[in-house]
Amino acid sequence: MDRTVWTWTSAAALALLLSSTPIQAQTPASPLAPDVGTRDELPSALPERPSLAPTPANPLATGLEMKAAPFDANDVRFPINLAAALRLSDARPLIVAAAQAGVWVSEAELTRAKLLWVPTLNLGFDYTRHDGGGPDFNKGIMTAPSVNFFYGGGGLTGTLYTADAVFQPLAARQTLNAAHWNVQTAKNDALLQTADAYFRVHQQRGIYTGTLYSVERGRALLNRIDELSREFVPKVEVDRARNMLAELEQRAVMARQEWKVAGADLTQILRLDPRAVLEPVEHDHAQITLIDPGRALDDLMPIALTNRPELAAHQALVQAAMNQIRAEKWRPALPNVMLNGFQTPSELIQAGVFGLGPNSSMNQWKARADVSIQPLWQLEAMGLGNLARIKEARGMQSQQIIKFLMNQDAVAADVMRAQARVQSAAARVHQADRALRTAIITFNGNYEGLRQTTRLGDVLVLVNRPQEAVFALELLQVAFDEYFSTVGDYNRAQFEMFHALGYPAREVVQLNTPGEPLPVDVTRPAYLPPVGVGPPPATR
Repeated sequence: MDRTVWTWTSAAALALLLSSTPIQAQTPASPLAPDVGTRDELPSALPERPSLAPTPANPLATGLEMKAAPFDANDVRFPINLAAALRLSDARPLIVAAAQAGVWVSEAELTRAKLLWVPTLNLGFDYTRHDGGGPDFNKGIMTAPSVNFFYGGGGLTGTLYTADAVFQPLAARQTLNAAHWNVQTAKNDALLQTADAYFRVHQQRGIYTGTLYSVERGRALLNRIDELSREFVPKVEVDRARNMLAELEQRAVMARQEWKVAGADLTQILRLDPRAVLEPVEHDHAQITLIDPGRALDDLMPIALTNRPELAAHQALVQAAMNQIRAEKWRPALPNVMLNGFQTPSELIQAGVFGLGPNSSMNQWKARADVSIQPLWQLEAMGLGNLARIKEARGMQSQQIIKFLMNQDAVAADVMRAQARVQSAAARVHQADRALRTAIITFNGNYEGLRQTTRLGDVLVLVNRPQEAVFALELLQVAFDEYFSTVGDYNRAQFEMFHALGYPAREVVQLNTPGEPLPVDVTRPAYLPPVGVGPPPATR
């Protein structure tokens, strides 16, 4: 049985942004909200810290009422909200677990670096038997009788490379710092993946509900055209409406498919029940504003360059490379210390008991100790090799600096791209809002016009022709698709900007929460492995 565990990591300082632009979750005026109205320009001020709580479907001022997306009898309904998804993104995705495992590796490397001073402990024994003539190196003479001996005990052996013992722990600590920042990077990436998938669920469900509304209106339109007198409407107009309705029904089936596919993407990221059909509790037209689209680029760039964990990780790797340079500079001046036995088997046993005797007997037993300590100053290739080592270390540091600069440029480009998408989406939401309103009014006008006639001379004709109503319904469906797609683009662009500035999910959920997280069932089917809490936080 799985269980949900909320875990958080420390975030970088966020005072600069949070003091000036609080995170907001809002549902602005839209054709699917009750406070409909005309907006000629984007709002200059946004409400502070509203709650994104579940609310029922909202009717339009024009009389349009969107029905909730229906579920099949076999669907596994899975209610979820944004706050719950963001919390899950901080712990469950596998990219987070992989980064935490990387911390384990770096912690082990640091521990090994700290222990370079400690020699190796050997425990064992050696038995040697010499038969026949020939040299006996243990006695230093030529001997005819057979001789055997036994030596058992232990010793401390090893070679201490002093420069590595001094500087390698410093470099390994910086590598561990980078690994910790990589965990935060993974959590930020998981946040972005979760938000992207979550708002695609909203988008596809909104398109599905809009298509269902168009299908319903298409059936009513078909019936109305079919009821009209043959004097007003030829049969081809009925066929035209019937073909349009068939296309809308196919689009509804495809929209439902995309809703379930988008839900599967999110359940994969959060490692939930793959059979679940996600049911976000927010409106599909809800717009989440984390960053003011009007913020100047010059204000955003320093925030991103300060808070992005990728840059902190590369800074740590630059420091690790600097310690490697110091190690190579000091290597010729610091002695390497060799500790081993002396005139013992393999020179690994330094103290123990020694037994000697001819043939199969050993009747001479004595204690024995052999210790050899050798400090050696080494100039590799007469010192030229050491110069090459220093040059190599400097080259590696230059590579890390270049990677750091490349990441700085990438971060700046991320902010630029995110701002362009946020501003474009904000403007397009406004335009899509007006287009949808116009499409609703246009269709309703054409639909009602089919009941009205006017006289041209002695001929009575319809005020609106059936093909005009059919075309208006097609435009309404296009307006639904564009509206929900644009709202989804806006929400995803907001989280892309949030990610570009280097802020983790913790800041959304703990500092400025978008509503209370729903309890989420994180159990999975028996044929899938349970999701644990991941490796525990590695310590230094």
